[in-house]
Amino acid sequence: MHDIKMIRENPAAFDAAMARRGLSGISDAVLAIDTARRGAIADAESQQASSNAEAKAISVAFRSGNVEEAETLKVSAQRNKQNILGRKNLAKAKDAELHDMLMSLPNLIADDVPDGADEDDNVQIHTWGNPQKFDFDAKEHFEIAAVQGGMDFEVAAKLSGSRFVVMSGAVARVHRALAQFMLDTHIDKHDLRETNVPVLVREEMMYGTGQLPKFGEDSYKTTDGWWLIPTAEVPLTNIVNGEVLDAATLPRRYVAHTLCFRSEAGSAGRDTSGMLRQHQFEKVEMVSVCHPDVSGDEHNRMTKCAEAILEALNLAYRTVILCTGDLGAGMRKTHDIEVWLPGQNAYREISSISVAGDFQARRMNARFKPAGGGKPEFVHTLNGSGLAVGRCLIAVLENGQDADGSVTLPDVLHPYLGGKTTITSDGHLA
Repeated sequence: MHDIKMIRENPAAFDAAMARRGLSGISDAVLAIDTARRGAIADAESQQASSNAEAKAISVAFRSGNVEEAETLKVSAQRNKQNILGRKNLAKAKDAELHDMLMSLPNLIADDVPDGADEDDNVQIHTWGNPQKFDFDAKEHFEIAAVQGGMDFEVAAKLSGSRFVVMSGAVARVHRALAQFMLDTHIDKHDLRETNVPVLVREEMMYGTGQLPKFGEDSYKTTDGWWLIPTAEVPLTNIVNGEVLDAATLPRRYVAHTLCFRSEAGSAGRDTSGMLRQHQFEKVEMVSVCHPDVSGDEHNRMTKCAEAILEALNLAYRTVILCTGDLGAGMRKTHDIEVWLPGQNAYREISSISVAGDFQARRMNARFKPAGGGKPEFVHTLNGSGLAVGRCLIAVLENGQDADGSVTLPDVLHPYLGGKTTITSDGHLA
């Protein structure tokens, strides 16, 4: 959400920022509603002052015995009262219209985000490791012999439909081990606070982080009004919804492992094979709530936290900064981390680390008390995957595959698997 005062004072700057989103003339539309709202409020206040004066005049007339004049003034006062009510109602309607418009507009883009049309214009800023090459034809995760018995899409389709999977045996255990390893690393090494949150949230929480009103089709709503979270960003960020925080408690760094649910609207025909794009999946999500002065440093820190997981797993990756045309509507800047998948012979996204600035904080009314005193200010919020567990499983399986159909597992997972190091070609841990 945007600051209407800033738009009033800097309409040209606001329009220039919105132009990077492909939107034009936005300030005119916003300020037209704002002018009508402010005019209605001013009219109501002016007429209220006139009404107060009439009330005094009616009282004086009655005390003076001038009943006819008093009755005439009463008729005028009643008419004025109706006018005041009409102006107040108009102001209320315009206020709601302005709120809805400001809620629907995308975030301002950070100055250092590159211009571009789509993902082809994203800019690589970091790489680590060498893409895995084999002396045999690399298979995709669902084709590997070690995996086939533990990843069942037909049973999942019977249970729930397409874009679901049933995992079992060694595959399910490695998936669980990955989530545990991620949590332990973020808690013990990255100083994040483990947090267990609901996966059903109130509608206002989805508004708070920007999933609503524009992107409701991407998520699932229950018949009694709850929403299934598309990511733990929603409950984690909304922990500070409506709060005024002590500056000394910032930054607040959270991490949670949850189920996530997405309708994948608009992705028909994309990544239909395997478990790369699912309606239900698991993520380890990081959220930071911080002072505005340090949100840039916090963004880089969170990116390193996510990259550290891939490095520990010895998985090659690259980090890109998203261009204007690929940037999410609610974010000022995003780093995408893409892991190497030998089966696809490509890098694929495994984490997005984003800074929202005060965009979400304004929607949630989340503020902090400055250390030196003064009026509360809006916090900055950031979020990112640390990592998507299913996609990380895919990367581990594809990068660890051997010619005989077995999978060699990363060293850091061995303690989580009872010392086992391999999934054999017949699907057992050994």
